[in-house]
Amino acid sequence: MQPFIVKLNDLKAGANHFEWVADDEFFAGFENSEVLGASVKADVKMANRGATVEVECALTGSVTVPCDRCLEDLELPVDTSFEETYAPESDELDLSQDVYDFVMISLPMQRVHEEGGCNEDTIKYISK
Repeated sequence: MQPFIVKLNDLKAGANHFEWVADDEFFAGFENSEVLGASVKADVKMANRGATVEVECALTGSVTVPCDRCLEDLELPVDTSFEETYAPESDELDLSQDVYDFVMISLPMQRVHEEGGCNEDTIKYISK
């Protein structure tokens, strides 16, 4: 089974549990992704209700993005979750886009190192 894609015919009635990791390869699959590196654990609970599937997903870990100030790598923590009820139109439920979206919206708008953490050579040019 490919991570984040669940074959609904394989789901048992009631509660189901999955653990997956969204890594560098996962984020590289999305066009224009700013993520340079990642290790985000997805703890997914699904309840098969027949015509609908209820999903609870907790996302924890970290992603590496470029610093907005110095462009050096910046590791940011990820700790977010979502709950959704899906009415799938096929025999598969793909959670990839939702996982990507919720990780990205959990990141701060301005992504910069803490004071003194930026590349000093770059900061010299910015300060001129």
